[in-house]
Amino acid sequence: MPYTVRSVSHTGVTVSDLEEALGFWTEVLGFEFVASDEVGGVFLEGTTGVAGANLRAALVTKGGSTIELLQYTAPDDRTTMRPRPSDVGSVHIALEVDDIEAVVEACAGRGWVMPGRIEALAGGPLDGAKLVYLFNGDGTALELVQLPVA
Repeated sequence: MPYTVRSVSHTGVTVSDLEEALGFWTEVLGFEFVASDEVGGVFLEGTTGVAGANLRAALVTKGGSTIELLQYTAPDDRTTMRPRPSDVGSVHIALEVDDIEAVVEACAGRGWVMPGRIEALAGGPLDGAKLVYLFNGDGTALELVQLPVA
């Protein structure tokens, strides 16, 4: 290849309420706040291809991963997507946790729902690992993964 992809720079999540999302990621999940900014105009229109786009953003980080929280304030015709994990184009963020039940409870206290249930893998290299999906009102999907104790 004549180019190199070095790493994943960050994961962007569009949210309806930046302050609420920032509180969830820092207070519930323990991410560290890095910075915030407002962006719009020709630059944002050029990079996103969305006429009239304007946003407020905040960066949070944990364990070498960075999440960019984006609250678009324009254009006015924004919509909320709520794809199922089986829908093409859906995306989720997987977080490794040490106590899946406690994290589910903490997330539920902030309005995240678990449409399924916590399941344990049987067999294979991750035998005994627990997994579950959670969703919030914005349609954001989290997968929680609790690896088995070795």
